Amino acid sequence: MAKTPRPGTVKTRLHPLLGPQRCAELQAELIRHTLAVSTAHTPRTYLAYAPDDGKDAISTAVPAGVRLLSQRGEDLGQRLAAAVTDAFADGAGPLLVIGTDAPTLTENHLSAALTALQHHDVTLGPALDGGYYLLGLRAPHTTLFALDPDVWSTDRVLAATRALAAGEGLSLRLLRPLRDLDTPEDAAVLLTDPALPTPIAALLQPEERP
Repeated sequence: MAKTPRPGTVKTRLHPLLGPQRCAELQAELIRHTLAVSTAHTPRTYLAYAPDDGKDAISTAVPAGVRLLSQRGEDLGQRLAAAVTDAFADGAGPLLVIGTDAPTLTENHLSAALTALQHHDVTLGPALDGGYYLLGLRAPHTTLFALDPDVWSTDRVLAATRALAAGEGLSLRLLRPLRDLDTPEDAAVLLTDPALPTPIAALLQPEERP
């Protein structure tokens, strides 16, 4: 799931630190990093793009072989459910749903998620802000995305998703938490993490002003 790296529309909470143009460059690098990790470790990778962005706009940042899906729905939950439905209909499964906001994501996290899905219906990678950076599914349990629209982008996402899984009687395994990159505070902490990829670290340096 990704937005086109267009200045002024992505990573807006980092604008005070980096400015709109650098944030767009950061978004492009986060997409590249996430796709590189995914394509190296999974037999099939999808990128679900926002329909307003247009397929041509996002495809310039996508390596050959990645399948593009147009997001559908009024809110994030509906768009996630539609993307999962489309991917399973295309023959995917088990499926890992990944955002592009976790710059320290590695192939080891994907391997751990796939291993967990051998014995559990769902696996979740908790983000330190109360959301999740990864959700793994053995089957298209799209009810897990049926959160109230007001819950998305809050610190209640992970807890609400776990509650939905429990209500459906689904077995669940949690992965190791990671930090999302959303705010200047996140950037400051991640810059001290040796796992942060060098290209992303370079883009997180504050913009020089005259």
